[in-house]
Amino acid sequence: MPEFQTEEQQVEAIKSFWQENGNSIIAGLIVGLGGFIGFNYYQDSKLADETKVTDAYQTMVDAGAKNAADLPAAADKFVANNAETSLAAFAEFALAKTAVESQDYAKAEKHLAAAVTKAADQGIKGIATVRLARVQMQQENYQEALTTLSAELPASFKATVEEAKGDVYLKQGKADLARSAYQAAIDADGLASSPALQMKLDDLAQAINLPN
Repeated sequence: MPEFQTEEQQVEAIKSFWQENGNSIIAGLIVGLGGFIGFNYYQDSKLADETKVTDAYQTMVDAGAKNAADLPAAADKFVANNAETSLAAFAEFALAKTAVESQDYAKAEKHLAAAVTKAADQGIKGIATVRLARVQMQQENYQEALTTLSAELPASFKATVEEAKGDVYLKQGKADLARSAYQAAIDADGLASSPALQMKLDDLAQAINLPN
């Protein structure tokens, strides 16, 4: 607003400004306040929903802790009711674990594939992806496992992915590729999380008569 020489001019300018813009300013304030109230309502509602989901997940875990045989049914129910939530992937992990323990690898693969899809962040997706590849390897679906491991994952998964690739190549009888993968895993600081990596590389080097 321009400067004025007298108070009277300033008052008249303010009156004129409000006559021209007052309604729109008030409307903006009302809309803004309504948006603020609406946002807070949304946040409160969202928190309440998340609390319900967390409680339901805890109920599922408790059921499994009391009786492991009850876990699959409880997890299935949780996934059916909360498929779009971030905890759905963890329920799929539980179902996959149960399936692996009963050696139903096809069922475990289904649950881990679902976990990859439902993962809330790249870290959870990475865990699900590697587990999925290992279940595929267990079923001798080696090319599928390698395709799964080719997914774009955070750099922190490089060692784990390369070690899993090495295991797949070894199962395929591709010793040179397995050795390269194990070495790539070690170069990515894989020994910190998997000390057995060095043993795998040493055994492989000895088997194919190559210097370590």
